[in-house]
Amino acid sequence: MTEDTPLIIAGKTYQSRLLVGTGKYKDMTETKAAIIASGAEIITVAVRRLNAEQQQQMMDELPPEKYSYLPNTAGCYDSESALRTLRLAREASGEKLVKLEVLGDEKTLYPNVVETLKSAQILVDEGFDVMAYTSDDLIVAKELEKIGCIAVMPLGAPIGSGLGIQNPLNIRLIAEALTVPVLVDAGVGTASDATLAMELGCDGVLMNTALAEAANPVQMATAMKHAVIAGRQAFLAGRMPMREYGVPSSPAADKLAS
Repeated sequence: MTEDTPLIIAGKTYQSRLLVGTGKYKDMTETKAAIIASGAEIITVAVRRLNAEQQQQMMDELPPEKYSYLPNTAGCYDSESALRTLRLAREASGEKLVKLEVLGDEKTLYPNVVETLKSAQILVDEGFDVMAYTSDDLIVAKELEKIGCIAVMPLGAPIGSGLGIQNPLNIRLIAEALTVPVLVDAGVGTASDATLAMELGCDGVLMNTALAEAANPVQMATAMKHAVIAGRQAFLAGRMPMREYGVPSSPAADKLAS
């Protein structure tokens, strides 16, 4: 059996390779149940969309002693607003682990990679541990790693679309090229999408809508937990070659004569 290596982010080791968001659920009871079922140890929080009371309630239900909170800049469309959001988050919590997300288009929610690169450089220089959401462009991913981002998070498909990974080759090339963790972020719709991301060599998967908008979020969270584990095991095992023609499962060589 091929030995696995742990997922390490900002010097901390995690058992789960599934990261989940906290938005779009019907209430905190459902949010908590789904997160517990997912087995996730890192949960993302949209800083701009929660008031102080909501933040406190979440931390009471999902204590920081058990979960790593990952503040993100969802809803930011320029470097200035993203930087301001994350600086405020660090001032409030003292934590420097953040998810940078600078959007460039309101319809597709595609990232603005120019603003992302600029923001990432400033944040790294200020001592933040930056996990950067980006496009599935290999060159941009390499630049984010070069800047000093501790993880790169290419999209599988537009945020909230549930379309699954649209460019598997691009994701695989990024996973192969980078030495920092690569996590698919956005576009996952069901368990097979999460499995594919892991089979392509990614270190983890981040999702929110796929759980929150499922008919049964808790059951989907359980499915995603197992999907990520299965995909990782399949990647480590190494799939069989893909062939154009069939090959008998029981070769005729050395077969006893009748």
